[in-house]
Amino acid sequence: MSVAKTRGYFGIGVEGVSKSANVGALLRTAHAFGASFCFTLGAGYDNRAMRAADTSDTAGHVPMWRFASLDEMKLPEGCQLVGIEITDDAAELPSFRHPMNAAYILGPERSSLSPGVLAMCRHVVKIPTKFSLNLSVAGALVLYDRLIQHGRFADRPVMAGGGGTAVAASGHGHPRFRRNPPVWVKPGDETEG
Repeated sequence: MSVAKTRGYFGIGVEGVSKSANVGALLRTAHAFGASFCFTLGAGYDNRAMRAADTSDTAGHVPMWRFASLDEMKLPEGCQLVGIEITDDAAELPSFRHPMNAAYILGPERSSLSPGVLAMCRHVVKIPTKFSLNLSVAGALVLYDRLIQHGRFADRPVMAGGGGTAVAASGHGHPRFRRNPPVWVKPGDETEG
C-alpha cells in the first residue's frame, strides 16, 4: 500500500461532540489520511467508547489536544482554521482551495459550530448534499478532497477507467547558500549557489 505524499500539514477537530463513536471514527480516518494533529473543543464523550471505534489508536500516534473552551484553543502559527458547516456564505467543497496548513473543525451532532468558532474560521466550507451528513463521514469527505488537491496523483484519463503514472516527487537536495552558510551546516556540506 502506498501513502500519498503531500506538502503542508493538517489537523482536524470537533466542537461539542457527545457521540464517542463519531469521535473515534473521525480520529481513525484522520490518522489514515496522515493528520499531523487532532483536537476536541468542549467535547463530552467517553474515552473508552471512542477507542472502540478508533481501532488504529490515533492518540498513540498523532498529537491529540483537548480544549475545554474556545479561550484555551491554540493552533500552530500560520495554521488556518476551516469550519465544516452548512451556512449561506460557505464555499462548496468541490470549489474550495484547501490551505497548505489547515485545521478543520466540525460541529456537534444535531447542531452547528458555535458563533465564536465560526468567527475564528478563516474559511467555512459545506458539502453539497441534500441534508447534513454524519460527522465522521463529513470529515472523511473533506480530508479525501484535501488529499486529491494536495496529493501527487496522475491526471484522470479522458475516457472511463484509471491509469497514468503518479507525478514524481520533487527533489530538493541540499540547501544552497549565496553567502555565508548558517552555523548548523557542517563544513563541506554547503553547495555554492
